[in-house]
Amino acid sequence: MKRFFVTGISTDVGKTIASAIIVEALEADYWKPVQAGDLENSDSHRVAELISNEKTVIHKSSYELKTAMSPHAAAEIDDIHIEHSEIKEPKTENHLVIEGAGGLLVPLNEEETVLDIIMPNYKVIVVSRHYLGSINHSLLTINRLLESGYEVALLFSGNEHISTENIIANKTGVPVLGRIDEESVFDKATIKKYADKFRRALQTL
Repeated sequence: MKRFFVTGISTDVGKTIASAIIVEALEADYWKPVQAGDLENSDSHRVAELISNEKTVIHKSSYELKTAMSPHAAAEIDDIHIEHSEIKEPKTENHLVIEGAGGLLVPLNEEETVLDIIMPNYKVIVVSRHYLGSINHSLLTINRLLESGYEVALLFSGNEHISTENIIANKTGVPVLGRIDEESVFDKATIKKYADKFRRALQTL
């Protein structure tokens, strides 16, 4: 079974929507290793609300932090120290979609970042959204992953920006799954529409 790690070029670029779509497309399990902020309406809750299939299992986060901040800072407020050894992949015989926190180099503690919990066998899907500086952020993220030996695919989020998308794709050479458009609402039907659209490309990764 495959493991897909979903990261973004920054925060609020659409990782959770992308994760829900991938989960639905593959009827995969979902796991958010570190959740920070609004634990009553977490990313895990959001994914559970958006998917339609009955096969998916939403696994409990290894760390649930109360403040919407970088994990290392949120953990300090909660008087917790995030330990890499406590972030353990849940046991499942299904595909697993793992959603990161913020961007690739968001700190978990004084020494480690999100990159340190991406296992060598994970296929990494980078969510890129157009904004001023997004080309730089996308290239830095993708190239760091490639230099570290990961298999990487790219998923665009938001309104189309052809020149930006083309230069990111051409300079990195990674597979492009497509784009999640700026929708008026993201509900079960919208997620299922994109799941159907991306299923074949995801299955070939």
